[in-house]
Amino acid sequence: MTRLARRVALAALALLGAASAASAQDACPNRGQLDTLYCDADGDLVADVPRDPARQKDPSTLIFAYSPTENPAVYQHVYGPLMEHLGRCTGKRMAYFPVQSNTAQIEAFRAGRLHIALLATGAVGFAVNLAGAVPFVVVGSERGPAGYRLYAIVKSDSAFNSLADLKGRKVAHVSPSSNSGNLAPRVMFPENGLRPDEDYRPLMSGGHDKSIIGVSLGDYDMAPVASDIFDRMTARGQAKAEQFRIIWRSDVFPTSSYSMAHDLRPDLQARIRDCFLNFAFTDEIKKEYQGEDRFLPMTYRETWKPIRDVAERSGTPYNRAAYDAVAKREADEAARRAQQQQQQQQTPPKQ
Repeated sequence: MTRLARRVALAALALLGAASAASAQDACPNRGQLDTLYCDADGDLVADVPRDPARQKDPSTLIFAYSPTENPAVYQHVYGPLMEHLGRCTGKRMAYFPVQSNTAQIEAFRAGRLHIALLATGAVGFAVNLAGAVPFVVVGSERGPAGYRLYAIVKSDSAFNSLADLKGRKVAHVSPSSNSGNLAPRVMFPENGLRPDEDYRPLMSGGHDKSIIGVSLGDYDMAPVASDIFDRMTARGQAKAEQFRIIWRSDVFPTSSYSMAHDLRPDLQARIRDCFLNFAFTDEIKKEYQGEDRFLPMTYRETWKPIRDVAERSGTPYNRAAYDAVAKREADEAARRAQQQQQQQQTPPKQ
């Protein structure tokens, strides 16, 4: 075969492959809001397992990530027993992957570098639609799934008594994709006399824990934070409850969920789900979850409906354009915080 003939043949094969890929996408009967990489033929709002067995994964090591936090080492220790249980139960090696942001976690899912993760409430929808994540369990008790409220916290000795008092003040949001730390306040605060972006400019702290500490130090006048994280930090002594007042509370939201990659083999997905549901919480994990003592099954379609509603009402639907905007804001805020830290380190101490 001549060189020209080989090139023609290779080009034909490439075109055939592209046509096959396009045909496979066109063959998807329903995609809904999912990225074009995924299909939702059964209409449950999450990505289906690939029909081609060759695209179904059975990795020897399962990579697990906790949601972004100020101190990943603390949670790696707390969740050590769960990691050990999952390893024994699935017959797989387990690797703990610390992540620095929600977008990093979602990109790891999309790239196939992450198999199981605890996703923060506001990140779940983006991970489902853009990265093929499949939420499958939440934390709860015999009463049902755990929930949390949005708290608006201020220093206990401040003069602020209502949201309307915070006009023109320093208010910390968490991150652009955070439900209780950004999206829910944008929907709920205006109904209570305080309009983000008009009455104040949200300052992204980068984490609920950072917002809480920032209020205690006087860096922020108020912060919307998740009640479960606030309660855990005060219970652990990382913050003193008497330093704060809660001037507003929301109704209950479903809390963060554990999700897995959609393209794991069906039998492995079933085994992972069963392993979570059969895990006996240690006393340390029960304490971490304020007495909740088990994993419970959940569905994105039903359990996450209140969160999806907030996202739509806040103008942040779980699509690519909104995600790119969120990712850019998170990157800009991270750069701003890094610059502030560098300036603080370079500032000579007062004599």
